[in-house]
Amino acid sequence: MTSYVNKPNPGVNLPALRGHNAALVLDLLRAAGGAGISRLELAERTGLTPQAVSKITARLRAAGLAAEAGRRASTGGKPRTVLRLVPAAGHAVGLHLDRDELTAVLVDLTGAVVAEHRVPLAFGAGAPAVVGAAAEEVGALLAGAGGDRPVSGVGVALPGPLDHAEGVLHRVTGFPEWDGFALRDALGAHLGLPVAVDKDTNAAALGLALAGAADSFAYLHLGTGLGAGLVLGGTLHRGARTGAGEFGHQVLQLDGPRCECGDRGCVEALCLAAVARGDLPEAARVLGTAAGNLIGLLDIDRVLLGGRTVFAAEDVFVRGVGAVVDERVRREGGDGRGAGAGAGAGAGVRRVPVRLAPGGERGVAEGAAQLILAPLFGRAEGAFPVGAATSSLGAASG
Repeated sequence: MTSYVNKPNPGVNLPALRGHNAALVLDLLRAAGGAGISRLELAERTGLTPQAVSKITARLRAAGLAAEAGRRASTGGKPRTVLRLVPAAGHAVGLHLDRDELTAVLVDLTGAVVAEHRVPLAFGAGAPAVVGAAAEEVGALLAGAGGDRPVSGVGVALPGPLDHAEGVLHRVTGFPEWDGFALRDALGAHLGLPVAVDKDTNAAALGLALAGAADSFAYLHLGTGLGAGLVLGGTLHRGARTGAGEFGHQVLQLDGPRCECGDRGCVEALCLAAVARGDLPEAARVLGTAAGNLIGLLDIDRVLLGGRTVFAAEDVFVRGVGAVVDERVRREGGDGRGAGAGAGAGAGVRRVPVRLAPGGERGVAEGAAQLILAPLFGRAEGAFPVGAATSSLGAASG
């Protein structure tokens, strides 16, 4: 194993981030970008007192997380000092463990990718081999990017089902030997860094939610398997046991082909069979039918498509899924206009656009890094918790 990963690494100065209010301020600094934001604006947007904001920003500056970005003219009095986030003050690693490939990215506090590796992976080789390979890849990624970068942790995204809270895998479809394996603890012991684990679809959906994809949407991932990440009301929906989004195992054909989950006629089995015989339009039609069911059940605003199979035939899937979704929405009272809606749509007409997820094939790995970064900004589930800042009575403590 690369010795770098066992070296002490300070990560982000967590004491400087203690409390809800400090996370809120840091999130506004990140949103402001390089242009920065003044303390007065921070106070106005958070509802905190100017004194509380000054204490929080002083702490962030002392920790190297914030810096001056110049001065801005004010309507009266002296120019205001503008503050900005320091992107290089912290980093996170995102790992996408697919069934046959490992993608690793290193991102800074803004989520910008500063290094990327992609190598083959044999997920069926078993837990010790996969954990060892993942640890080696993290070490190589960090060493190649410069060993002095502060890293807060490693987010891992992989096929489910699994328990996000405990970091334990369940019966991963096609790989029952992983059932009960404590991946978070095992990889964390190898790396000496905090580790967070989630389903690949949830990680991708979290990254998309943080980027403002939509208030409510489904991310459908078709690669070596099929799953969904759900964002409802701006918040990632995992379910009580991380069971939400097992989209690929809804049954569409009762007497259909046997799926690796043990059922028959699952969406995943039907889609992958169509892909295997080269009938991508049929795979898109099946995926669109299942997406229509999801829209009818959850009333989502948008469908985003990702995964290597989709990216290899983008137009086929966007148009094919969009056509089925359009028809479903029309039957339920809207005019559809999903994949190709124009500007002439009437006011009040419901549309559910079907689009390609931004980020390409590394989108899952980037989302995995957000499993570590998002909580630092108070966005572990995507949206900032309703209620914004706590009352000014406790504001000074941040």
